[in-house]
Amino acid sequence: MINGEGPFREAHVDPLAGLRTADDPPWDVYLTGTVFLDIIFTGLDSAPVRGTESWARGMGSSPGGVANMATALARLGLRTSLAAAFGDDHYGEYCWDALEQGENIDLTPSRTVPGWHSPVTVSMAYEGERTMVSHGHEAPSEEAAPDCPPRARAAVASLTPGVRASWIEQAASRGTRIFADVGWDDTGRWDLAGLADLAHCEAFLPNAEEAMRYTGADCPRAAAHALAEHVPLAVVTLGSDGAYAVDGRSGESAEVPAIAVEALDPTGAGDVFVAGFVTGTLAGWPLADRLAFAGLTAALSVQEFGGSLSAPGWSEIAAWWRRVHSVADQDPAALNRYAFLEGLLPEVTRPWPLRRAVPTIGFGRSA
Repeated sequence: MINGEGPFREAHVDPLAGLRTADDPPWDVYLTGTVFLDIIFTGLDSAPVRGTESWARGMGSSPGGVANMATALARLGLRTSLAAAFGDDHYGEYCWDALEQGENIDLTPSRTVPGWHSPVTVSMAYEGERTMVSHGHEAPSEEAAPDCPPRARAAVASLTPGVRASWIEQAASRGTRIFADVGWDDTGRWDLAGLADLAHCEAFLPNAEEAMRYTGADCPRAAAHALAEHVPLAVVTLGSDGAYAVDGRSGESAEVPAIAVEALDPTGAGDVFVAGFVTGTLAGWPLADRLAFAGLTAALSVQEFGGSLSAPGWSEIAAWWRRVHSVADQDPAALNRYAFLEGLLPEVTRPWPLRRAVPTIGFGRSA
């Protein structure tokens, strides 16, 4: 039994502090993609019903899309650089400011596109699930990822069946470690050979259904072993059962169960999991510790609403660690699973949050 919550202000922790040298790349992680403005409604009693009006008890606004992953990485102390197109409307200005000023994310490779409006997603959370409606137009082709991505220890990519992203090969050729996930294959082919950029990846992190469809395996663990023949590290997320990973180079495998929590909104949990796993990998942690940390950060995220809104920082992790130690009859083995964090966790003294979101665009910043 491990459960908890973390309502405390952010603290700065550098998980790579002991590894940094003067010759390091300027960034720990690089990523590119589309930034949405997310408008999140919470506190709905049920899914909206056709022909009726539903009232939500809570609402928030925040950058979404690729901003979910960028924010999750930055809050875990990684120096994060993002290439994205931003609209020149108020939504775009808000998202840019929230990421650059609020999360300290480098937007040097990003740009504002004149006359292009920001993509928007409305997300409705209820009964631990979500329903989303999105609208947007593709950015002009010249506003895609830079031809030469900045030097970084790692990059996070979303693979698309049948499509090559030239920046992935370029980054990998310069020593950047590529961590990739994949979306649902709308073509229905589920052809692993169609993921051409997988050849340049350090790790591949699909969910169980995706892994089984791409490999033809009848269980997620067998799928992970099959994927490890194509990529050095295969990580398959198992939902409420945790995650399973196979290191194809050493033959090592690891499985860590999920932390039982009451899920408010699963938006962005997959992004947070990947961010946690990238952090542990760059820090050089053992495979099981990386899985445990990724699962912990994802579990903390689903207890709050929104994508980038819910990504935990080290203060939330420290508050959770303090909370679980205060609960009687904890399983010592479960606590020991996360003992590797003790040397990293900050002292928590002030309540949070930092400025995560406001109910509507245009409110002034709080001091």
